[in-house]
Amino acid sequence: MRPKRTLSFYEPGKFIKIGQRLRTKAQLEKLQESVALAAKRTGIASAAKLATIQPKRSIDETVVPEVEWWDSYILKDGISSYSALVETSDATSIINNAWITNLVEHPIKMKAPTELSKPPEIPLLLTKKERKKLRRKNRQDAQKERQELVRLGLMAPPEPKVKLANLMRVLGTDAVQDPSKVEAYVRKQMESRKRAHEAANAARKLTKDQARHKRIRKIREDTSIRTCVAVYRVKDLSNPSHRFKVETNANQLFMTGLVALNRDCNVVVVEGGPKQQKRFKRLMLHRIKWLENKRGAVDPSKVEASATSGPCTLVWEGTVKQRAFEGMQVKVCPTELFAREMFRKRDVEHYWDMAYSGAVLESVGQVVD
Repeated sequence: MRPKRTLSFYEPGKFIKIGQRLRTKAQLEKLQESVALAAKRTGIASAAKLATIQPKRSIDETVVPEVEWWDSYILKDGISSYSALVETSDATSIINNAWITNLVEHPIKMKAPTELSKPPEIPLLLTKKERKKLRRKNRQDAQKERQELVRLGLMAPPEPKVKLANLMRVLGTDAVQDPSKVEAYVRKQMESRKRAHEAANAARKLTKDQARHKRIRKIREDTSIRTCVAVYRVKDLSNPSHRFKVETNANQLFMTGLVALNRDCNVVVVEGGPKQQKRFKRLMLHRIKWLENKRGAVDPSKVEASATSGPCTLVWEGTVKQRAFEGMQVKVCPTELFAREMFRKRDVEHYWDMAYSGAVLESVGQVVD
């Protein structure tokens, strides 16, 4: 008897992964064809540039080594595989006993970089109508408390708040008997209230140092847990006004990074918080007019060079554990190797590789077209 057929479902996302793999393979084949065509048409220089940005050979992690690195410390010199343990009858003869002691090493407990000391408190968000109602209720409670103190004799009753508009209603017959005296009294009371109001405002007003620290506190962000990084590629940074804007805004936002000036590729790397990155991103992609020359007019050569892609491109943005730079630096790099060395000193040479590879592929595409 033939067994009953049952429904079998594919795992979610299986065909999406297959399609993505096929698209990636097609893109790689297209890139290889463009590399071969560029090398044929443009000569050795373009081919050499493309060769420098080829990805590193991936390591197959499924291959099991002959000897694991943690076992290599306790095995004697010359033991290159585990087959020696099978061949010998006494396993202790191939173990280096100098590495084995009766002490137990306890690793130092380290704080996780992504965990907070305590969960953040989510404040209660009230609507505008609820805030007005709460403020009105607080004022009513305070007024009732003052009235109760006056009723018990613990506080002197406040003087009537007299103005020129209501003096007849408040003072009554006194205002009719001596109008000049009453007007002088009312104006004096108005002036005293104005002085008290201005004194209260002056007491609440921040000093210059307090205002400066408040502005700094609003701009500066905590990057001890994570740091946001953005990498930009700029076609032309020869205009000193553009360089000044980039460096000055980064310093005003308390960001760190590096501006590498090169003939073929200008790279701007900035590190900071999310709000700082949002402001700097708007500066780089919208506020700065990259096509203008030193006199403020649009340069036709820059317009022609930026026809295929924009004058400023956001290459990559993401988060890292900690900052790699101290302060904002502007460096003139005569060669590509010199520029890559500047990033390699900070162990972030991949920033330069990403930006430079895009510039090379773009230049090769223009030559092929």
